[in-house]
Amino acid sequence: MTILLINAKIYSLDPDKPTSSALAIDNGRILGLGDDYSILTEFEGKGEIVNLAGRSVIPGLIDAHIHLEQLALLLDKLNCETSSLSDCLQRVADRASSVSPGEWILGNGWNQNDWKDHQEFPTADDLNTVAPDNPVYLTAKSLHVGWANTAALSAVGITDNYPDPTGGRLGRKLDGSPDGILFEEAMALVSPAIPEPTHDRLYQAMRTVQENLWSMGITSVHDFDRQRCFQILQSLHANHELKLRVIKSIPLEDLDYAVALGLNTGFGDNFLRIGSIKVFSDGALGPRTASMLSPYQGEPQNHGMLLLDSEELFKHGCKAVENNLSLAVHAIGDRANHETLNAFAQLRLLENQLQSKSPSRSQFLRHRIEHVQIIHPHDALRMGQLGVIASMQPVHATSDFPAADRYWGDRSANAYAWNTLLQSRTPLAFGSDAPVESPNPFWGIHAAVTRRRQDGSPGPNGWYPEQRLTLPDALHAYTTGAAFAARMEKYLGTLTPGYLADLLVLDEDPFITDIDNLFTLKPIGTMVNGEWVLRNFD
Repeated sequence: MTILLINAKIYSLDPDKPTSSALAIDNGRILGLGDDYSILTEFEGKGEIVNLAGRSVIPGLIDAHIHLEQLALLLDKLNCETSSLSDCLQRVADRASSVSPGEWILGNGWNQNDWKDHQEFPTADDLNTVAPDNPVYLTAKSLHVGWANTAALSAVGITDNYPDPTGGRLGRKLDGSPDGILFEEAMALVSPAIPEPTHDRLYQAMRTVQENLWSMGITSVHDFDRQRCFQILQSLHANHELKLRVIKSIPLEDLDYAVALGLNTGFGDNFLRIGSIKVFSDGALGPRTASMLSPYQGEPQNHGMLLLDSEELFKHGCKAVENNLSLAVHAIGDRANHETLNAFAQLRLLENQLQSKSPSRSQFLRHRIEHVQIIHPHDALRMGQLGVIASMQPVHATSDFPAADRYWGDRSANAYAWNTLLQSRTPLAFGSDAPVESPNPFWGIHAAVTRRRQDGSPGPNGWYPEQRLTLPDALHAYTTGAAFAARMEKYLGTLTPGYLADLLVLDEDPFITDIDNLFTLKPIGTMVNGEWVLRNFD
C-alpha cells in the first residue's frame, strides 16, 4: 500500500534535494519527494495520507558498530556501572543474597577509572568477601578485561601457576598467583564454564533488543558478535521477524570457513548480509592494553598490547582480499592504528594486482578500522589517502576523556579526531559499541557536535573542541557514511526516490533544537522498509 507523508519538515540528506514537505512510499521504497501539492497530485487516491503536522523527518539511523547478542544478554546481567568499588560490591552482595549457592553471578559495566574510592584494578578477594558461595564473573565496560572471584577461577582450573594465554594475560599478586583480573584473550578462559542461554531465550532477547533499537531511531546495524548471534538472526529472518537491517561481520577465526563456503562481503539481502572479517590488533584504553607508540603516562614500561603487527595483519588480509572479503580491524592505540594502516597499504597494492588480472573484480574493498581512538596526525592523512573507513563511536570520547587525559596526556589532542579525519577525506561511519555504551544514536550525535557530556563537562567548549563536527556531518556519519561502509550507499542513507524507505519522525526539529539538548531527541515514529515499527503519533 502506498503511504503519503505530507505537511512535514523532511531533511533528506540528499544534496540534490535537501528539504521538502512530502514523500510517497510503496513496496518498501521511496517513490517521490517534493511539496505537498506535487505529491498529492501525482499519487492522488493511491494510498494512506499521513499528515505529520509540521514534524521533522530524517533518514533512519545506522549503528555502524554494535554487539547485538551481548546487548541482548545484558538484560539478565548485573549492572556494574557504579561510581565506586564499594557500590559495585554491594550490588554483587545483593545479587548473591537472592540466588542459590553455586549459581553463577554475571555482570558488566565496571570501570576502575571511574571509581571515586579505588582507581586500581580490583581483585578476586574483593568478590570473595561479598559472594563466597557463588562463582562471580564481571566484564568491564570496555569488554576487554574480566574480573572473577576464586570460585569462578577454580571452575575453569586457573590455579596459582597457570600460564598467560596467547594474546592475553592474567593479573597477578606479588607472589605470581592470579589475582582475579583477566586481560584480553585471558577472558576466554572463563567462557567455557558460564552457562549458555537457550536458543529460545536468546531469540526472545534479540526480539526485545530490536524493539529497543527502533525506539531509539536505529533502523540498521553493523553487528560484531559471533556465530550464535548470526544463527539467531537467520532464525528471525526466516520467520519474517527480522525488521532491522544487519550487516554481519565474521570473526577472524572463522575466515577459513567463510572462504571454504565461498562467502563474499555483501552476500545476502537488504536485511541480512555478510560484512567484514573482524580482526583485533590491540586492547583498549580502560585496562591500558591499547597499543601505543609511547608508553602510558606514569607507566614507563607499558606500551599496551599489540595483538597483531602489520605483517600478521597483511597475512590474514591477503586471504580475505583474495576471496572478496573486506577487513574490519579493531585498533585503538596510535601504534595499533599505524600497524593497521601499514597492512592496508600493502593490501591496496594487492587489490590493484588482482584487479589488473581480473577487470570484473571490484578494485577496492571497503576496509575499516574500528574505533580509531588515537591516531598520529601523519596516519590520519594516510587513512584518507588509502580510502580506509573510520568506524568510530562518538560517546567513547565523552566517556573516556578523563582516562585519556590521565594516561595519554597531551597526545589526547589526536584522540577521537573526527574533524581531522574528515578533513583528510576519511569516510566516517558512526556507532555505539553497545553494550559498551548506550546504543542511543542521539547521545552519539550530541557527543560528536559538542564534545561534552550530558552534564556539560568538561566545559562550554567541550574537550578538544577543534574536533567537533557540525550537525549535518554527524548525521551523515550515522546515515550515508555507515551505508557507504556497507556498500549500500546507492539505496540507503538518504530519503531519495528509489531508496529504501527507512525513516524517523522526530518529536523535535534537530536543526532548531539547542545543541545542548540533542541527546534528548527521540523518534515518535520509526519506519523500516516502508512499515511502521514504531508509531506514537496520530
